[in-house]
Amino acid sequence: MGKIRNPQYRIVIADSRVKRDGKAIEFIGVYHPKEEPSLIEVKSDRVQHWLSVGAQPTEAVIAILSKTGDWQKYKGLPAPPPLLVKAEKPSRISRYELESKAAAGLVEATPVKTAPKKAEKKTAEPKAEAAPAEVKAEEAPVADAAE
Repeated sequence: MGKIRNPQYRIVIADSRVKRDGKAIEFIGVYHPKEEPSLIEVKSDRVQHWLSVGAQPTEAVIAILSKTGDWQKYKGLPAPPPLLVKAEKPSRISRYELESKAAAGLVEATPVKTAPKKAEKKTAEPKAEAAPAEVKAEEAPVADAAE
């Protein structure tokens, strides 16, 4: 799944005799590596069921299951450290209510975090050497007009 420069993977249970992109038996998770931190969602109970009945995971799926702790649970190894989780965004409604109260003077205004602005382009100052020399009217050559 996904698109150019944004890969997204589904973790599925498939029969080994079926084509690579053929019909899957069951969908058990997702992996989005480009998100910060990477999104890994796995149905742990279904993973344990399929491993217990003899499913053979690929090397990539073993790496993902090792991060979630499902592979260690199946093998009887100690659990890995917990995964990083993306901070939850405040809802738009609560943000609106907080800003409206701040505008009414009921609550002290808090600064709103916004995306950093792009650096402004610096304008180059003209150099004194590059400026054209002024020519005084007295020194300028005079053209004679002949009638």
